[in-house]
Amino acid sequence: MRILVVEDDHALAEVVTEGLRDQGMAVDLAHDGLAAVAKLDLAAHDVVVLDRDLPGIHGDALCQMITDRSERPMVLMLTAASAPGDRVSGLTLGADDYLAKPFHFPELVLRIQALARRKPHARPRTLHAAGIELDPVRRTAVRDGRQLALSVKEFAVLEALLRASPGFLSAEDLLEQVWDENADPFTNTVTVTVGRLRRKLGGPPVIATTPGVGYRIA
Repeated sequence: MRILVVEDDHALAEVVTEGLRDQGMAVDLAHDGLAAVAKLDLAAHDVVVLDRDLPGIHGDALCQMITDRSERPMVLMLTAASAPGDRVSGLTLGADDYLAKPFHFPELVLRIQALARRKPHARPRTLHAAGIELDPVRRTAVRDGRQLALSVKEFAVLEALLRASPGFLSAEDLLEQVWDENADPFTNTVTVTVGRLRRKLGGPPVIATTPGVGYRIA
């Protein structure tokens, strides 16, 4: 799941971004409307967490720009404007959900997950392949009845591979989907994470590698 956080309060933006990354989400960050448009053009996002009172392009105008896109992300407005009229106007602009500040972080996570499930053409909630059952919402993964104790990134890599199955994902694909814009494209972190994941999945092996192509669930 890839999220774009658009928030001009740098301290709050960092807290939200790091908190969502701890939940296994790939998160990009923009501090103004112009930077947000650039990031939206650069990568596909599932959900945009959007402040209203933004420099560059106001959040209201940005929300309308997003909803006018043919393949758009879901929009959650996260703003200090908390009056009932503010909520109505935000939803009228095309936002899919509205959460006032101050907020409870677990509620923000649940709302983002719910929006991702509501996104048009969203994938099935529970993923199955090769004896593996993974639930992205409950954050559980089981192989042949055995609970898997996975790190946040191991879980996200397995989820990406299951969603792509039976197709391949290259290391670059995984880096883009599981990590985020701050990931070093020359790092071996994908190889290391896949290696750890293979060990935890156990035998028989289910992650196949084809040199020059990538990884897939066998």
